[in-house]
Amino acid sequence: MNAPAPAAPAAAGNAAWMPLFAAWLLATVSTLGALFFGEVMQIPPCVLCWYQRICMFPLVLILPAGLFPLDLKVVRYALPLAAIGWLFAVFHVLLVAGVIPESMKPCTEGVPCSQQFITWFGFVTIPLLAAVAFSIIIALLVLAHLRGSK
Repeated sequence: MNAPAPAAPAAAGNAAWMPLFAAWLLATVSTLGALFFGEVMQIPPCVLCWYQRICMFPLVLILPAGLFPLDLKVVRYALPLAAIGWLFAVFHVLLVAGVIPESMKPCTEGVPCSQQFITWFGFVTIPLLAAVAFSIIIALLVLAHLRGSK
């Protein structure tokens, strides 16, 4: 007679699915944006940009594996990648802002990491876009984990 009891796990699954899907969508948009900057606009990536791409691109393939069917164990694999990418992105933002000293620049050959090809609204740079994307993805993955554990 208690029909609503089985609906509770399904509701928790739906509540966890949406943030996981949003994280995948943001990772996909970020990946397409990076490819657009590099391949269409011909903006060469620096070493730090490559490290951030190494962390972002696999998320586009890893996150859908946890969506169909919903498997929140995917957070275990996606969260470390997003966290490492976030660290690289924050380091890159601080390097561009001049907070990191010149001696710590990892880009000794090729494109300098402190060179900015795009600045929107006077402060939005490609490293800042990456840091924001990784921050939101991390928040969405944590939210999916918390909603799924209820």
